[in-house]
Amino acid sequence: MTYRKVNYEEVEEVSSAMHFLSDPLETEQVGVTVARCDPGWNSKPHDHTDNGHEEVYVLIEGAATVVVDDDPVEMETGDALWLPPESTRQIRNGDRESAFVLVSAPSIADEDGDEEWSLSGFAG
Repeated sequence: MTYRKVNYEEVEEVSSAMHFLSDPLETEQVGVTVARCDPGWNSKPHDHTDNGHEEVYVLIEGAATVVVDDDPVEMETGDALWLPPESTRQIRNGDRESAFVLVSAPSIADEDGDEEWSLSGFAG
């Protein structure tokens, strides 16, 4: 089989919101999480300095605040937010349910140590 499929609702929920899809999809270079956040839900503040993962948070439903290095970033449906590995981040949900798709991947560096993504052949 050349693909793997999973429904996030069938993946065990962690921290009352997070559905980590990388294990059931057996990904090797990208992490994908769906976060269905109840009213008033907050994630734990964290960073990804240890594993070097940058992240993109895409809010697909509702409104929420993502606190990045003590700076509150208000998010509305459709907003995407890039986060470098070393930044501390925390989702703070408001008084309505919200939903995020969180994508993480290790930073890619060229020979000079400059981060660079190769997009050759990208059809999307």
